[in-house]
Amino acid sequence: MESRNSSNLLILTAAFVVVVAGMQAATSMLVPFLLAAFIAIICLPPLKWLTAKGLPPAISVLIITLILVLLGSLLGAFVGASVAEFTNNLPTYQARLNQQTSDLIAWLSGFGINLNTQLLRDNLDPSIAMGMAGNLLSGLGNVLANTFLIVLTVIFMLIEMTALPHKWSAMGDRAPSTGGFEKFTATVSSYFAIKTWISLATGACITIWLSFLGVDHAVLWGLVAFLFNFVPNIGSIIAAIPAVLLALVQLGVGDALLTGLGFVAVNIVMGNVVEPRFMGRGVGLSTLVVFLSLVFWGWVLGPVGMLLSVPLTMIVKLALEAREDTEWLAILIGPDIEPEETTK
Repeated sequence: MESRNSSNLLILTAAFVVVVAGMQAATSMLVPFLLAAFIAIICLPPLKWLTAKGLPPAISVLIITLILVLLGSLLGAFVGASVAEFTNNLPTYQARLNQQTSDLIAWLSGFGINLNTQLLRDNLDPSIAMGMAGNLLSGLGNVLANTFLIVLTVIFMLIEMTALPHKWSAMGDRAPSTGGFEKFTATVSSYFAIKTWISLATGACITIWLSFLGVDHAVLWGLVAFLFNFVPNIGSIIAAIPAVLLALVQLGVGDALLTGLGFVAVNIVMGNVVEPRFMGRGVGLSTLVVFLSLVFWGWVLGPVGMLLSVPLTMIVKLALEAREDTEWLAILIGPDIEPEETTK
């Protein structure tokens, strides 16, 4: 019996490795499909609302599609222009940052603090962070380049969703249970709806604060803060680094500190006050699992995997809950359980 369990464990591990390797190999095809799937799930409540108002399903899908195309076009045009402008200015920013680093080393030398300049430049190059910002924005532009494919996939998914109830009723008693799928779509829709509004508020606050300080590309950094707020735990930190460095290069140490304080204040209020109030107990995952899923899905699927890490892990959790022999794993990766809940 023990050898059989060991064999099953080895088979499951091997299957897991094969699936992950296949997902990495098919990233270019899988990422647009996953984005389309989750956009379709987000669009499902407005689609139901429009059809409930008496509009035909085809007209409802058309309205949602036009809104998606309009938003995608505006976002793509803005990001493209902002990325081009930021990329053109990037060498200037990097040169200023290197000069400020040299001035800091010289200033410390005046107090008898001698640092190995070459070693410091080799291991701590602040301009790398500015280059990272450019790469992240370019990666976002590459994702938006697949907008047509994503929107087309969303259209077909929404059309299929409108036809699905009729297919289910035609199956009669042979129709499979939809409880798990309905629970997942409701959870993901609620999560993305709340997260989107909180991220919009975060991006707006950052834009206003940076505009008040006079930091270049304030709207762009607000958009970055909006997008990276979807990335659990470290997204707000990643979004703050390039803006703080740009404020340091452009305006000096004082304004860079004020920029950093602005990011900290906004994320403390949104992450610790506003989000828990509306999100309730969260997404049904422990904090450690959320962080590990961020690392894992980011490694498998890249930046989009980081963005979708929570919904993808929720799929795994729901799949584990569906079987009695794996339900303990679903409880293990779930949120903390209060003592009074375990005694009920």
